[in-house]
Amino acid sequence: MLTRPISGPQPKIRFPKGAVDAQMHMYLPGFAAQPGGPDLPAGALPDAAQYRQFMSWLGIDRVIVTQGNAHQRANGNLIACLTEMGDVARGVAAIGGSAGDAELDALSAAGVVGARIMDLPGGAVSLSELESVDSRAASRGWMLAVQFDGNRILEHADRLMRLKSRFVLDHHGKFFAGVDPAGPEIATVKRLIDGGNCWFKFAGAYESSKSGPPDYADVAAFSRDIAAHAPERIIWGSNWPHNLAKTQADYPDDVALTDTVLDWLPNEAAFRLALVDNPEELFGLPPYPEGD
Repeated sequence: MLTRPISGPQPKIRFPKGAVDAQMHMYLPGFAAQPGGPDLPAGALPDAAQYRQFMSWLGIDRVIVTQGNAHQRANGNLIACLTEMGDVARGVAAIGGSAGDAELDALSAAGVVGARIMDLPGGAVSLSELESVDSRAASRGWMLAVQFDGNRILEHADRLMRLKSRFVLDHHGKFFAGVDPAGPEIATVKRLIDGGNCWFKFAGAYESSKSGPPDYADVAAFSRDIAAHAPERIIWGSNWPHNLAKTQADYPDDVALTDTVLDWLPNEAAFRLALVDNPEELFGLPPYPEGD
């Protein structure tokens, strides 16, 4: 059975107070996988108790719980997770463009601050609903988490430029591995960021990298370049519980992964931006209390 380590040596990088994990999933008992999506993660259900230990291990103070593809557009598990985690947590839900006010009211009351577009196999909401979901999100001041095959970003750039909501390109742009950092794909990311409402998320480098661990050199090359261009637009997520891992051999070393990826930031100021200030702006989080 897959066992997720939730304690051990700490990362070499020390997280600042108020650090936000901007990309993870959580699963509570009683919420079955829905048709159209993948199964629940392998091993013991990665629940709130496990994640709290993970937070303590790495030094995380706040978290964004993202709706997992296993539950598709049934956000009951997400709402339960936000209730269980309390004020340290906010959520990103999966809604369609026709979501009604009552549904959005309930999600907002539970702590949801964003909506997810996941235009890859198993995703609950595709790019076909991008504009309509953007409209619903904008009506509540929510952000969008947008994930698709980044090698097709030139096809989607004009639509992304027209989004009304704050949005983040998920998972290092997903599948940018192999692109030239000086090529048109990365130039397009920079142009989107320069538009003023786009962020870029460092999370799940192993999902895209062809060169692989420990350095993920291909993902590192363009991630460093984007971070140097706009340190005020980078956020970080652990991607716990690493849903794609089906066996122990597949499971990444969280400490090594964290130290490697955060080392792609250009300096100490950028590190604090990515862990505290940038996610506060993107997700509309209140400032972390001084002295906590």
